[in-house]
Formats: sequence, C-alpha cells, structure tokens
Amino acid sequence: MSATRVLLADGSPAVLDAVTRMLEPEFDVIGTVRDGSSLVGEAERLKPDVMIVDLLMPGLSGFEAIRRLKKRHVPGTVIFLTVFSDLALAEEAQAIGAMGYVLKPSADRELLPAIRDAQQGCFFLSAGLRAD
Repeated sequence: MSATRVLLADGSPAVLDAVTRMLEPEFDVIGTVRDGSSLVGEAERLKPDVMIVDLLMPGLSGFEAIRRLKKRHVPGTVIFLTVFSDLALAEEAQAIGAMGYVLKPSADRELLPAIRDAQQGCFFLSAGLRAD
C-alpha cells in the first residue's frame, strides 16, 4: 500500500517546513503552497489524498479555496490547521466538507491523529475546542 499523499497550504514557510518534517515519516508530502489560488491549482493537478489547509492565506482564504475545489469535484480529505480557536469556524469547516479542525499550537500532538481519523470518516476537532 502506498503512503497517503498530502498537499500543504499555509502562508508561512516556517509552518510548511515544520509540518512537512512532522508528516514525512508516515506520509508523502507531494507539495506545498503559500496561497489559496495556488492550493486550487495544485490540488487539481496533483489530486492529493489529504489537504492540510490554513484558514488565512494570501489571495483566497482556506474556506474559499476549498469551496472552489468542492464545486469542481476535486477529491481529497481536508483538514484545517489554524490559529483560530473558534468553534463557529470549526463548524463552518465541517459544513463545507472538511474532516478536521486542528489548532496550530497542538499540531505536534493532534495533526497525525486528525489525519488518521479523517481517513476513517470521523471529523477531528482539536481538544482546545471540545466541550469534554
């Protein structure tokens, strides 16, 4: 079985680098982009299994980029990785078809489980937003 193919989208090169290093032992990072328009183009071209997407990027927001990809029926599981600790945004992410909402401060503990849960069809919500 081949490794899960992941496309990363974040406006920060440092975040892209850190997340790539975090994922590479288990996943195949097939590309990184720094804005929403590039995300749309690369997702259409590469057809990743998973897209890790920031909400706030230059040009198109993460939400708008994913809405465009969904309209074009581009496959791929979407997980938002963000600094916005806002349950309403997490609910909006789920409403547009995302399978995860992970807060950046907890990415080192939660991103890998979020990808695994999402691939099993379960929405992953960062612990910082859960009402346990």
